[in-house]
Amino acid sequence: MPPPPSSTEDSFELTIFHHGTPNNLSFPAESVITDLCDAINTSLSIPTSNQKFMITPKLGLLKAPFPNPELRLSTLRNKKIVLLAPTPSELSSLSRSSAVSRTRSRPSPVKTAAPARNRDWRKVQDEATYTFHTLLPLTYLPNPQRSLRFLERLRDDAGIKASMRKHKFSVGVLTEMNPAEHTTHESRTLGLNRNRGEVIELRLRTDAYDGYRDYKVIRNTLCHELAHNVWGEHDRNFWDLTKDIEKEVEANDWRSGGHALTNEEFYNPNDPGEVGEHMDGGGWTGGEFILGRVDDTVVSPLADSSKGLSRRELMAKAAEERMKKQREVGRGGGGDSSSGEAI
Repeated sequence: MPPPPSSTEDSFELTIFHHGTPNNLSFPAESVITDLCDAINTSLSIPTSNQKFMITPKLGLLKAPFPNPELRLSTLRNKKIVLLAPTPSELSSLSRSSAVSRTRSRPSPVKTAAPARNRDWRKVQDEATYTFHTLLPLTYLPNPQRSLRFLERLRDDAGIKASMRKHKFSVGVLTEMNPAEHTTHESRTLGLNRNRGEVIELRLRTDAYDGYRDYKVIRNTLCHELAHNVWGEHDRNFWDLTKDIEKEVEANDWRSGGHALTNEEFYNPNDPGEVGEHMDGGGWTGGEFILGRVDDTVVSPLADSSKGLSRRELMAKAAEERMKKQREVGRGGGGDSSSGEAI
């Protein structure tokens, strides 16, 4: 808990932590939560739309538009406030990379196939519902764009999609795991499932952060974590479901066991797994889900599991993505499917 910031009768200070760095901001006594957004926009050049605040204890994760926009900042003076947002330089790097990718793209010499007239709209709707609704690479680690492509590849894997439709799995957030936070002398954790599919974390990177792990190993880890959507303990029921999911993924993978048709850089055939690795400690509930570091201390999703979990942001985001996809499906169905995009 940070020491209470200094204050006078007409003003007070709040300390906002961003990427482990404290930022002291002064506010008039009558300031509200929206004034905090304006101050961060001015002092750190981070727009309100990119700002998320982890406030502990009690309040949890907040983002504009706020449930209570008149929340007085003075009530937060004895709380810890962590700003979860990329820096302007990180946003600029992502924008440049996207622009370069568009510039390098070339028109395909192959004529685009016409969409099928008999499109399976039920399947399209199911895929929009039973999926990973938000993908989150760790922007404070090298090459977050590459991690995002890896997560997208897992989300779009034909075998994974088929199994998620069959079991009606809907996952709020799929994110990568920071190896440093889940490595000990005895073991390496490969994945975690929190609150039966609210958040799934996967160990994408090597321990030295110099590459990415074998795609098939990570996909099998994902099968394991998806089974935790149903069974928390590693009992017979859990292992039977895990094996079923793995078989379904292999049987429905038309890309020959996970190999992409393009020249992806993710596949590492020399990484079959290491001694001491384990999937996880079982499905778990509660705790706080925080990306990044606070006061140079690594914050694990398992930290402080005795506190109540704020799900507002994660579940709202997942619901928003789900409704968006369902609206897109609704606009395309019920008539001539030639205007839709082939799946």
